[in-house]
Amino acid sequence: MAAYVAVTASYWAFMLTDGALRMLVLLHFHTLGFSPVQLAYLFVLYEIAGVVTNLSAGWIAARFGLAATLYGGLALQVVALLLLTQLDPSWQIAASVSFVMLVQGLSGVAKDLAKMSSKSAVKLLAPTQGDGLFRWVAALTGSKNAIKGLGFLLGAGLLATAGFTASVLAMALILAVILGAVLVAMPKGLPVGRRGAKFSEVFSKSRSINWLSAARVFLFGARDIWFVVGIPVYFYAVFSDGSEAGNRSAFFLIGSFMALWTILYGGVQASSPRLLRAAQRSQAELAASARNWAAALALIPAVLTGAVALSGGTAPWLTGVLILGLLAFGAVFAVNSALHSYLILAFSKAERVSMDVGFYYTANAAGRLIGTVLSGAMYQMGGLVACLGAAAAMVVCSTLAVAQLRDEASVSA
Repeated sequence: MAAYVAVTASYWAFMLTDGALRMLVLLHFHTLGFSPVQLAYLFVLYEIAGVVTNLSAGWIAARFGLAATLYGGLALQVVALLLLTQLDPSWQIAASVSFVMLVQGLSGVAKDLAKMSSKSAVKLLAPTQGDGLFRWVAALTGSKNAIKGLGFLLGAGLLATAGFTASVLAMALILAVILGAVLVAMPKGLPVGRRGAKFSEVFSKSRSINWLSAARVFLFGARDIWFVVGIPVYFYAVFSDGSEAGNRSAFFLIGSFMALWTILYGGVQASSPRLLRAAQRSQAELAASARNWAAALALIPAVLTGAVALSGGTAPWLTGVLILGLLAFGAVFAVNSALHSYLILAFSKAERVSMDVGFYYTANAAGRLIGTVLSGAMYQMGGLVACLGAAAAMVVCSTLAVAQLRDEASVSA
């Protein structure tokens, strides 16, 4: 329990800065005149780094231990934040984009080292009785997303009040203090690694894990295709009149929505074991229910696409519909994500959990990368309707992939 608390607290601190940094970068560079595609580029290397990092992080943890990868993630985030304070407003756009892309790439490595360490630790530390594993992973993941939501609000608030450089420096100092505390006080309980671990073991031979990973690609692509660029830029156009005061007001409103969405997502995720009655259901039944929840999710962006297409432009009623619809998307998305997070640990064996989790989160990062690239491109080509329509299509693909889990679970039950 002590090790679980230490890992969770470290992950919370990391995700608070991660959420704040994303909002700081997005809004700061949007006010500098960056196009939607240029804004998406700022996060592309972050997501590419996630793909590469997750693929190798499982092996690194198996070889050197989960504590080492957790410390590495926290330390790299401190370095990334300090580097961002060196950004010079006088640089040309191409130089600024290149620099921020590189720093965001380093931050992406940091995030996925910390994430893989924390999620793998749950498999090893959680109780095995009843729905203990589901409850513990849902608590970690749900609380993490709620914390990241607060980070969105924190980032928008800091940008409006303290400015970009001072905000980033303050976050670096706070995270450095937390890293020092964890290095000194981390209790025993995490595996130290095994020298014979081979990199080739990262690639899963489990049909269930491979199908679940494919479903994860499309699920997170469907979220980020509107979440990364589309909705923040759309809401900025709705809420800001272009003045300095209008920009500050828009920052708070956008940050508040993104925070509310992510906190709701985290709260529903943490409550998913109770909502799904996991204590009374078998692993096979929970795997089968994932298809129904994915199908329900696909309906929401499809309806929102129709609403935006019919509106003919921005309107108060459309803004209200989008807010309510995307909050509903967040709630149903949270149940889907919680099911996935439980199933990857349930399908994994304890002796190779870090590798299976690393492979699975490689798929997660690939989905985020696809969604990030498409978010800027789709918004620039077809506006919000293109983002939401593509999101609906991607959820349908996720539904088709996750449907394969039910049959295999039923056979193995």
